[in-house]
Amino acid sequence: MSDNAGFQVTVDLDGRQCLVIGGDEESVEKTTRLLDAGAKVTVVHPTLHGDLRKLTASGKIIHRGRTFRSTDAQGVVVILNVLKDDLALAKSLYELAKTERFFVWSLDQTEYSTIFMPALVKRGPLRMAISTSRTAPALAKTLRENFESVLDEEFEQFLDWLGALREELKKTEASALRRRERLLEAVNGFALTATLQYPKSWKLSEEKDKQLEQVGKEGG
Repeated sequence: MSDNAGFQVTVDLDGRQCLVIGGDEESVEKTTRLLDAGAKVTVVHPTLHGDLRKLTASGKIIHRGRTFRSTDAQGVVVILNVLKDDLALAKSLYELAKTERFFVWSLDQTEYSTIFMPALVKRGPLRMAISTSRTAPALAKTLRENFESVLDEEFEQFLDWLGALREELKKTEASALRRRERLLEAVNGFALTATLQYPKSWKLSEEKDKQLEQVGKEGG
């Protein structure tokens, strides 16, 4: 269990150079997230997933059909490495990041990463990052899927309406205080309610701990 939760920020990558090392389905997801942030993406790998080939053909990304070279890091802000079985690469990227001054993330190699990738909920302009501080990545993924099922199309329309209202108030309401009040009034009444359901494995573990605790008391 990690005792370092990190410092959560959102990095502006609009127009910035970023690199993805790898060409599989995981690379597709990371490339898509970078493009969604407005980054200029280069993918380095001898082979490419079909979706990445389409992005290359449309000019949305650059593909270098070979293995990574240290010169690829020049001018790059972020490198996402999805080659989880290449420990030597993860180590070398971590050391290179110190001199070239870029952020690096290597899949399943947190000790050789300077940033961490939270599970990301996306609905319209909403971005909700979920992190368990590397304690339970599978739970973060499940939470993302749960939130995405709850935040439906009506929520996206509601969010768009709030954005349009904010822009309108910036044009028509001179008082910043009154603008804030109007926007707070607009979300008054919105609520997200939920219930938690735990797996049987946890319930069995919890019951076992209680039994052991009781035995300990009786034995004392």
